[in-house]
Amino acid sequence: MIAIGSDHGGYQLKEEIKKYLEEKDIPYKDMGCMNEERVDYPNIAKEVAIQVQSKQCEKGILICRSGIGMSIVANKFKGIRCTPCHNEYTAKFAKLHNNGNVLSIGADDVTVNEAICMIRIWLATEFEGGRHEERIKIIEEIENENMK
Repeated sequence: MIAIGSDHGGYQLKEEIKKYLEEKDIPYKDMGCMNEERVDYPNIAKEVAIQVQSKQCEKGILICRSGIGMSIVANKFKGIRCTPCHNEYTAKFAKLHNNGNVLSIGADDVTVNEAICMIRIWLATEFEGGRHEERIKIIEEIENENMK
């Protein structure tokens, strides 16, 4: 299951992504927002991060205007590796090398088709492991030292 969330600036793109997920029979949980009324993106990012951190959802997708604010919030949660992505290349390597479990997209930077292509690649890419697994362990050590 994928936890998905957006602020008001990413709402329209989120709704299009949900249609894609439904077409592909990919289960998701919509964590908000539910319309284009102004909301504070940290609250939405928090809800998605909690879903992934608690393993209620395997992955998360966040959408705001730039993808940056959402990723900052999500990465405040231990075990979350949220990667802002802007194209298929960054989406692929978010998973391949960084085993990213939350994808953050900037609605102002991509078309609906580009966002769906990024999600498709991110979901289809397997974590490479090897030397990258060693780096993930270093990240986890840093989390353990600094996230109380």
